[in-house]
This record gives sequence, C-alpha cells and structure tokens, in this order.
Amino acid sequence: MAPPEIVARIERLREQIREHNYRYYVLDAPIISDAEYDALMRELRELEAAYPELITPDSPTQRVGAPPAERFAKVRHREPMLSLANAFSVDDLRAWYERIRRLLGAETAIAFVVEPKIDGLAIAITYEDGRLVLAATRGDGFTGEDVTANVRTVPSVPLALRPPADGRLPRLIEVRGEIYMRIADFERLNEQQAHAGEKVFANPRNAAAGSLRQLDSRITASRPLRFFAYGVGPVEGVTLRSQWETLAYLRELGFPVNPDIRRLEDIEAVIAYCQEWMSRRDQLPYEADGVVVKVDSFAQQRELGVVAREPRWAIAFKFPAREATTRLLDIVVNVGRTGRLNPNAILEPVNIGGVTVSNATLHNEDYIVSRDIRIGDRVIVKRAGDVIPQVVGPIPEVRTGAERPWRMPSACPVCGTPVVRRPGEADTYCPNRACPAQTVRLIEHWVSQGAMDIVGLGERQARLLVERGLIQDVADLYTLTPASFAGIEGYGPKRIQNVLQAIEASKQRPLARLIFALGIPNVGSTLAAKLAEHYRSLDALANASVQELLAIEGIGPHVAESIVAFFADPDNRALIEKLKRVGVRTEAGPEETPRDGPLAGKTLVITGTLAGMTREEAADLIRRAGGKVGSSVTRKTDYLVVGAEPGSAKLEKARQLGIPLLDEQAFLRLVGEQPAEALPRAERTPETMPASDATQADQLRLDV
Repeated sequence: MAPPEIVARIERLREQIREHNYRYYVLDAPIISDAEYDALMRELRELEAAYPELITPDSPTQRVGAPPAERFAKVRHREPMLSLANAFSVDDLRAWYERIRRLLGAETAIAFVVEPKIDGLAIAITYEDGRLVLAATRGDGFTGEDVTANVRTVPSVPLALRPPADGRLPRLIEVRGEIYMRIADFERLNEQQAHAGEKVFANPRNAAAGSLRQLDSRITASRPLRFFAYGVGPVEGVTLRSQWETLAYLRELGFPVNPDIRRLEDIEAVIAYCQEWMSRRDQLPYEADGVVVKVDSFAQQRELGVVAREPRWAIAFKFPAREATTRLLDIVVNVGRTGRLNPNAILEPVNIGGVTVSNATLHNEDYIVSRDIRIGDRVIVKRAGDVIPQVVGPIPEVRTGAERPWRMPSACPVCGTPVVRRPGEADTYCPNRACPAQTVRLIEHWVSQGAMDIVGLGERQARLLVERGLIQDVADLYTLTPASFAGIEGYGPKRIQNVLQAIEASKQRPLARLIFALGIPNVGSTLAAKLAEHYRSLDALANASVQELLAIEGIGPHVAESIVAFFADPDNRALIEKLKRVGVRTEAGPEETPRDGPLAGKTLVITGTLAGMTREEAADLIRRAGGKVGSSVTRKTDYLVVGAEPGSAKLEKARQLGIPLLDEQAFLRLVGEQPAEALPRAERTPETMPASDATQADQLRLDV
C-alpha cells in the first residue's frame, strides 16, 4: 500500500496539472512557465513509476493536452495525436537511445530525423482528393476542435495540394504540423494591440493559439500566422516508408517544411545537433524550446510502439528554461545619460536557465500601463541570450487585490526637476542637464571601450568624482590631477598614474569615437563612423543642416533632426569648445583616411558577440580594410559577420536576401588578419568553433 501522503500528493499533482492543461490548451492563458509545468509532470511520472498501482486511466500522464472548448465543434482524430517524452540532458537522450536500441536489437542500424521544436499550436489538416476539408487542433490527443475556417486563412497552408512528381494525389492525407508566429511578427502584433488598447500576448505561442481559435475568422486572417508541416496521420493512396521520405513528399505537395531538419545516422550526431541549436536558438526567427528527435524508419517506429500515450520512437530534447514566474516586489526608476527615466522591476529572485534574476527591464510607462503590470503581481519574466531580462506581463488570474498600479513619477527621482514627455514619444525625461545622474551616466559612456576607452574609470569612480564636485561634465576629466584621487579607496600612486595616462591618451582617439562618446541621441558607433568619414571634423558636423544629413545614406529625418538639435543646444556647443581647450582632438586623423583594401567597395554588418574582439574593434578592421560598416542588413550588404547570440532579425533578412554569412575566423581571413589563436579544445564551445572549413570567404555560408 502506498503511504497516504504519497496518495495525497499524486492527487494534488493531477489536480494542478489538469488545471494548467485547461489554461494552456483551452484558455490560452497559462499561469506558470513551461519549465514549472514540466517539473510538476516529471514529479507525477516519478511517483507513478514508484507506485504503479496508483496509475489511473484519467491521469494526466495517460492523456495529452486538455478537452476541446465547447465553443468549437469537436473532431475525433482518426489516429491519436500523441505528445512526446522529454529529455532534459544529454544523459537522458542517451538513456532513451539505449532503450530503443535494446528493443530493436543491438546490431540494428538506426537513423534519426531531427528538427528544432517550435513553440506553437499542433494542428491536423485533412485533404481529400487534394482539397482541404478539415483542420483540427490536437485537443486532448483524441478529440480536437474544428478550426477549418480559421486555418484556411493561413497563407502558408495550401487549400489545394500540388501534384507530386508522379502526378497522383493521395485520396486522403492528414498533414500534421505547427501553427506558429515569428518573433518579429509577434512583436509587431503586440505593438498594434497595445496602441489600440487591446490585450497583448505573453509570448508567440499564446499569440498563435489565441489567433487561431477566434470565432471570427476575419480576425485570424489579420494575424501573421505561419505553418510548418512535420508529419502525417492517416494516409490513403500513397505508401510512405520513413519520416525523411514523408517530409520530402510533403514539400512536393506544397507544404512548407522546416529548412533546419536533418537526417542523422548515429546518436552522437544527434547530440551534437541538439547542443548546437541550444547555443544558437536565438538565431531562429521563431521561438523554439528544444529539438525533436524521431527514429526515421516507419517500420522501426511500428516495432517500438507507444507507451503511456507517448511514442517510444520519438523524444523532445528540451532547452534550458528562458521564462519563469515570480513576484514583482517594486518598480524603481533610473535616470540615463540622456535624461531618460527607465523603469526597472525589482523581483523576487528566480532561476531562469541557470541564472538567478532579481532585476528586469520594464521599458517605459506605456509598456507597464498597456500590460496592466502592478507592484505585487505574479509576473512572467523572460531572459533570452545576453539580453537584459524583461517582464513580459502579469498573471492577473492569481491576483489577491493587494497589488498596486504604478505611474511614472512627476519629478526626477534624483534631482527633483519636473519631468517631461515629448508629444508622440513613449519615453519620459528629466530636462535638467545638470542632473547628477545624467552626468554620471554620460561620463560612464564617455570612458567606455567603444567610446574614448579610458581604462580605470567606470560607474563607481564617475559617481565618486561627481559627488565630490570634481567633475561637472566630461571635459572636466582632462583637468584631473593626482590630488583629485586622494582618499578614493583602491587608488594608489601607480593606479592614479595609469588612469591619468589613459585620460591623456584618449585625447587622440579617432573622430568617430569622439562623435559616439558625445552621446548624441540616435547616433551609435556605426553611424558615428559614417559621420566622421563624411565630415572629417566635429565643427563641420556641428554646422551640418538637416538637408545635408538626409543626403547621407542611412540617415532619416528623425535622426537628422536629432543631430542638428544636439549641436544647436548652447550647452553642447560650450562643451565642444571646452573639449578643444583641454586638448581633445576634434578632427579626423590620418589613420581614419579611407584606403583601398580587401574590402574596398564592400559593406559588412556585424551581429552577435565576437570571441576575440569587440564589435568596435571589428568595425575598425572593416574600415581599415577599405570597407563600410552597415547598421542593418539590406540588398547592399555584402556580408553578415555572425558572432555568438546574434540578432534573429538580421539573420532572417540575410537569409531572405541570400547574403553570405561569415563566422569570426572567416571574417579575419577576409580582412587579411591572422585568426586569433584557437582555444584549448576543452574550452571550445559551439560559439567559438568555426562553422565551416571553407577556405574562400566569398563562398562561406553558415547554415543558420
């Protein structure tokens, strides 16, 4: 007999999982993260494995999803739409492989088909004699919802099949796949929803599910939904022998199939694929929470069979969680170098993907108000790659009534000056240019590596120097003496000498660095380099008109007006004159003169983090080789340099335009530099390993 506390725990887990299934599959409004749900399900499975006499037919481990909603007609699946078992580590994946190897025979050759696991909505679409007749959600795996009218509005779902090579269409075929929303489309949709005062979605999966399950198909048609086919259910009139053959056949019929699917011959190659995509998941244009691994042969699949509503022949290798739920304890406001007030969330610490998160961005006042985020809320927090964690939204269903709405303060929290919000802008600013917080941030930006690169000075030192009254603007840095550092902990004679030498050396930084360091709104390092190349001196740039700036490629009206407004400000003009008096060079030096080189006439864009250099150093290499550095991928881009954690939008655009992608070593070969010495093998990661052995940079294409 199982102990009473075990029986009670199992019942409690079942109740919780059923409720979460209902919220996820029916309401499209989950109140816990996928990782938290997986933990509940894993605990239930382990308890049922230890006490099999407690397994019941209606246990969540024996079913998939949740019952269909009453508002849709029910559809009984001819063949169940099963869920997948999960592997949370390489050891889990190898254990699964050993199990199927024992069942099939140790000497049996096993091939696999692998693909990124899209976080969308599973769908089954039935065609009779080549015509779409029915589309149903997975539901509980046995009964789904009839969403035919809505699926017919999804552009990538064919309404009629293309005849295959032999010209014969199957009499009946049920195509299974995923309805999803690309990240860029999801973000645009949320912006539109917020602007219209409508509900915003927590993530692309919820947006896709909510869009597909509309009673008015016109709403579905207005949403940017897409479809990837990944398999079939019942089929009549054609014989398919493997998963790989099936995918090729689906392409022939006109279905989009994930281009990153691969057929692999052994488990080690499968593991390498899973690990590679775990490190490159941010390169995908859609959300993926793992990799699906399937035995390729249908004969082997039938031999392996199904257990507990899960096929033995397939498994999902899950990536570490990037979302979690936690309590929002407070919202504090920081003041940036431009005076912008930045609301930040103070969170009850939560582990997301192995990192403890206690702070997250909230963007601006409109973001908080449109999502009705309140202090005390249970909130969803997302951490993707190296991006600062952000609060996605609240979980209003679990509110207690003690939560407090938040509003932007009417006065600067540092200097007390009344704040302003310019017409048409989402951001709020402190207009006081002498605000100590702004001064600290301006100095922090000025001394940063991408700007004037003054080693030994950072936020802490800047704050101390401002608080002591030694610095009122960045030009005052050049008036510091050894006595200025007296009493500052950690600054002995040698360190003071090094800092003052670094300050002196920064006077000769390239003009592009100076322009960037000034902190002109909307002018990043790439645009600063373009302005330096065009104007060759700070005075010439300061006297430029909006019309002149608009003639420069890549500069639009908003940026041009921002530059002109900056130099029209008397305080900024005075600062420039003060910089000249203290000896800062304000004209381009000979090292900034464009010259011929291997990249002459070429434009390169950089995305992600490079292992052996900063992005500013890479940009300098491009310019020294005669090339130009672009800020966005366009038809005029010749190469995209791809580092770790690259931006998915740039990668997707490069894919669409057929622009060659370079890893770091190929980039160094292209500019004529020796690649950095390779890391010891044990320290190499997928981000630092070359992605291709191609020797000709012009031919190098990474499959990302």
